[in-house]
Amino acid sequence: MFKFIIDYLNKKGLKDPNYAYLLQDYDGDEFVCFDCETTGLNPKVDDIISIGAIKIKGNKLLTSQKFERFIKPKTKLASDSIKVHMIRECDLIDAKDINDVIVEFMEFVGNRPLIGYYIEFDMAMVNKYIKPKIGIKLPNKQIEVSAIYYDQKIGLIPQGNVDLRFDSIMKDLGLPRLGKHDAINDAIMTAMMFVKLNRKSL
Repeated sequence: MFKFIIDYLNKKGLKDPNYAYLLQDYDGDEFVCFDCETTGLNPKVDDIISIGAIKIKGNKLLTSQKFERFIKPKTKLASDSIKVHMIRECDLIDAKDINDVIVEFMEFVGNRPLIGYYIEFDMAMVNKYIKPKIGIKLPNKQIEVSAIYYDQKIGLIPQGNVDLRFDSIMKDLGLPRLGKHDAINDAIMTAMMFVKLNRKSL
């Protein structure tokens, strides 16, 4: 019933019929894992400066089909955020406008399910630009990889204290680290988590 209401509101709110495909139920076997680097941690005032995404098919990362874009922010980069992602304003001179990138992102994603680590934040960031453009938030199914990890670990830990930090999950799953706080690398590492967790559940 709840899904029916959401679907109805999305159909009513969609103002660009070119994006009607987003509302169709996905029946394929691909996922898209994505990550955003931003000027800060407040979606209301901060901007995206890079988006990285990669497709997953079955248990394989489709590295030949990755999405990586740098974006010119409308707000000034804070020194604290530069220390995290190491992206400076001079690195974004040739970056693209967010309105162009968000269209490319939607075309890359299609109606595939989306995977992320703390995906709620990344969805809030992309929806900040998507909703004004098409009238609705991205309706794709969302999968939080730390929730899958928690569900698999909670029964094995008597105290129920599951460490959900990104580095801790990577280490526990025995996955190789790439340079972190880089959108495409974070997306690839999160995708590796998802694939490894899926294998463990089989």
